[in-house]
Amino acid sequence: MAWLVMIASLILVTWIVSLFTILILSFFPFTNLRAAPLRKRNNVLLVIAHPDDESMFFTPTINFLTSRRHNVQVLCLSIGDADGKGNIRKKELFQACVALKVPMQQVKIVNHPDLQDGFGKVWNHSLLANIIEEQITSHCINMIITFDNYGVSGHCNHRDVHYGVSTNILRKYSGPIDIWLTMIWAMLHSSGTIQYLVNEHPRRSYCAMAQHASQWVCQSMNFVNEKGDRDE
Repeated sequence: MAWLVMIASLILVTWIVSLFTILILSFFPFTNLRAAPLRKRNNVLLVIAHPDDESMFFTPTINFLTSRRHNVQVLCLSIGDADGKGNIRKKELFQACVALKVPMQQVKIVNHPDLQDGFGKVWNHSLLANIIEEQITSHCINMIITFDNYGVSGHCNHRDVHYGVSTNILRKYSGPIDIWLTMIWAMLHSSGTIQYLVNEHPRRSYCAMAQHASQWVCQSMNFVNEKGDRDE
C-alpha cells in the first residue's frame, strides 16, 4: 500500500511541476528560428472531419496562427450528424471559431451525402481531394494543417483527412507531463525542422470547447491542458 501512495504522490508532483512549466512557457513563448515558413503571413487552411475537432485537437495551432495574424480558414468536411445533432453541432463550430478569433465567414462546413459522420464509414479520397482543392484555389491557400494518417484517436473519418500532424493518443491525453516527452523528442530530432507549439491561450481553448455542449464528455476536459500540437 505504501508503494501505491509513493507512486501516486510522484505522479501528482510530476503533474504539478509539468503544469507550472506549461504556464511559464505560455507567458514566455519562444520562437523556433528555423521555422521560416511562419515568418510571413500565410493563408492557412485547417481541414477537420467534424465540428469540435478544431477545439479538441488544434487550438494551440489556431491560437499560435491567429495571434501572429495569419489568415486561418477552417474547412469542416461533415456536420457530425451521427447522433442526429448535425444542425446543433454546426452552430457550435461557428461559436467555437469565434472564441478562437477565426471569423465565421472563414469557416466552411460541408454537408455531403457521401461524407457523413460515423465509425466504419469510409470517405472517398477523390471527393475529399476535390473539395479541398476548391477551397485552396478560392482562398489562395499556401499552408494546410490537418490530421496525420492515424487521425490522432484512430477515427476512420480523421484518417481519411490524413495530411497533417498531431501527437498519438497516449501523449494527447497525458496532460502537462507530455512537455518532457516533447523536449526529449526535440533534442533527438534536432537535425530537422520541428515546431512545438505551447498553448499560449489555454483559457481561449477551454472557451472554444465549451461551445460544443452537445459533445461535452469527461475526456473532453483533457484536450487543452497541455502542450499543444506538434508540427514536423
